Amino acid sequence: MDHFDRQILSELQMDADMPIAEIADRVNLSPSACHRRIKNLEGAGVIHGYAAKLDKQALGLEADVFVEITLTSQNQEILDMFEQAVMACADILECHLTTGNADYIVRVAARSVTDYERIHRNSLGRLPHVASMRSTFALRAIKPWKGYPVF
Repeated sequence: MDHFDRQILSELQMDADMPIAEIADRVNLSPSACHRRIKNLEGAGVIHGYAAKLDKQALGLEADVFVEITLTSQNQEILDMFEQAVMACADILECHLTTGNADYIVRVAARSVTDYERIHRNSLGRLPHVASMRSTFALRAIKPWKGYPVF
């Protein structure tokens, strides 16, 4: 990747719906060269797809909750069972295998504290081999996710 590719990726992360002509203008390329580079980045797997950014408040989601989960064991079979259950759980937005005190950190979005209780009871509480959970409610995002740094 050269600096043009990096600039294109930065622009696409900010607004993937931007017309190619506008991206090309911003990175000082012709539209055809810009389009060709985007197709090459897609073909190389650097760009995995495009998605709409939704407003969580408009969807009625008031709370982001991060949950540290510790399992009963780090046996491979137990890890696999847990991860398969997570993949099948619609309430879990993200799940990360971590180092430190917890084995995993998951992120969920809830409409309210009462809704989080439902998620805790009906989704998180049913995950296999969970020894403990610790929930942390985010009060507000100081620096929300905007994309990966492209240097």
